[in-house]
Amino acid sequence: MGKIEIVKGGEFIVKETEAKDIFIPEEFDEEQRMIAQTCQDFLDTEVMPLLDRIDNQEEGLIRELLNKAGELGLLGISLPEKYDGFGQSFVTSMLVCEILGAGYSFAVAHSCHTGIGSLPISFYGTEEQKQKYLPKLASGEWVGAYCLTEPGAGSDANAGKSKAVLSDDSKFYILNGQKMWITNSGFADVFTVFAKIDNDRVLSAFIVERDFPGLTFNPEEKKMGIKGSSTRQIFFNDCKVPVENLLGGRGKGYRIALNTLHMGRIKMGGNVLGAAKLTINQSVNYANERRQFGTFISNFGAIKYKLAEQVIKTFITESAVYRASRNIDEAVEKNLEEGAEEKPLIVAFDQLAIEAAILKVFASEALDYIVDEAVQIYGGMGYSAEMPVDRSYRDSRINRIFEGTNEINRLLLVDTLLKRGAKGEFDLYGEAEKVVKNLVDLPEELEKLSDYYGKKKQYIKHFKKVALFLIHIASEKFERQLVYEQEILNNIADIIMHIYIAESTLLRIEKLESMKGEENIKIYRDILDVFVYDASGIINKCGLDAIHSFADRQDKDLLLKGIKYYTEVEGVNVKEARRRIADKLIEDNRYNF
Repeated sequence: MGKIEIVKGGEFIVKETEAKDIFIPEEFDEEQRMIAQTCQDFLDTEVMPLLDRIDNQEEGLIRELLNKAGELGLLGISLPEKYDGFGQSFVTSMLVCEILGAGYSFAVAHSCHTGIGSLPISFYGTEEQKQKYLPKLASGEWVGAYCLTEPGAGSDANAGKSKAVLSDDSKFYILNGQKMWITNSGFADVFTVFAKIDNDRVLSAFIVERDFPGLTFNPEEKKMGIKGSSTRQIFFNDCKVPVENLLGGRGKGYRIALNTLHMGRIKMGGNVLGAAKLTINQSVNYANERRQFGTFISNFGAIKYKLAEQVIKTFITESAVYRASRNIDEAVEKNLEEGAEEKPLIVAFDQLAIEAAILKVFASEALDYIVDEAVQIYGGMGYSAEMPVDRSYRDSRINRIFEGTNEINRLLLVDTLLKRGAKGEFDLYGEAEKVVKNLVDLPEELEKLSDYYGKKKQYIKHFKKVALFLIHIASEKFERQLVYEQEILNNIADIIMHIYIAESTLLRIEKLESMKGEENIKIYRDILDVFVYDASGIINKCGLDAIHSFADRQDKDLLLKGIKYYTEVEGVNVKEARRRIADKLIEDNRYNF
């Protein structure tokens, strides 16, 4: 067997991917579908009937639900079998995230426990730490939480003031500090806590148990949404942490936090899918029942537009989520093959940091659109707290803040891409320079291709050229000061996001057609047609905004010509395409794409 060849994180911007090399949700195997059904059954029977009680934070209820989930094995999907987990692939763990993502506040508690609450120990713990904590976290006997944010340290995590000093007998670290916005803090047993030892410039991480002396908790925070999620401030007052509970070694905390956040960002894409599909079902169910002017509102074109857009945003997000998830699994295999010093999954998360940031931002903003339009479809009833979309609307908003704000993630996306290009991990600047040189000799008209997928691939290849020449020109113009040009970086980030999502959708539909035939996937071509057409307009606008913001007068005309040429696509009858998408949703009365 030859060596595993994988696309490096971010390399999609300079390299084409073939449909056969990506994973699509239609390829889930029987075991994965059974796990998904277990998750759905658990939601339907244990969570959904109790939503009001959960939102009222009934004492012990979420903890009891997590225990039941643990009994079904739903807390140990990602943990090694050696520690009573299931050791499933990352694709499978994302599928679990998707299904349980429809569970509102329970989804937040579950995601925190199985992700940032458990995985730092799984990734960085000593054998003794893993043996002590992971089996109990996998079973639900113990619940995990993660303590990074402080009043003065949000996006700038390394600015935290929490301090740890070694006790006189060298048996304990004496921890002092304050943490806030800590999910599961009302009932968690095990906390991964970040603090600086002595006068260190960087963080270290500690495993802190709830009954260690010196912990106190504020009352529950009153939040806009996810009201059933436990969120408290935690104070560490001379908290005694055994020295053997230092996690990953002194000064390793920032790396632990960073890689845990990469994981959380990519998993958010899965969580959002579950919430999006549930909200679409609520939207179409109501549209098929509500009558106005003598007919169901689902017959109105304005409502069909909203329903179709909800479907499109969910389908394209899903396409990217599972493409990236398989890339994680492939990176793990590659890292194992090459004998990576760190745990292969940690390295994989770091390698896919760009894709993780894309999914976090795009998915959270897609869900915000979906829930907002759900309220609008319900009309006046949507503003009633008695309707289900009330909870969907309020709960969605946190996702643009969770796991690093979308503003931070947009900047991170471009910064990471530029750094990897500078390191020569792939030929970013060489390819960008070629595009800039070729701007002088652009043809007057776009080459007309008759092959459907060939044409779409040409469009996406051209979109990539827009990103590349903007990166090149902006980097030359601002050099090290580019980091301060956040508006321009945002323009470039939005272009890159739409490229990745468009390419992922194209590859999924092309692969799906090879499996099912052209006649059976026409509705998916409608999804692709509408999104690529819309993406061309967004990329054009972002490109124009960037050029008008920084280009010198002598370069501007050439760059504007490049934007116009590389964002040109054939017109699409978006009205009819959206109506066909909406009609399928209306007929099925549920999301079935």
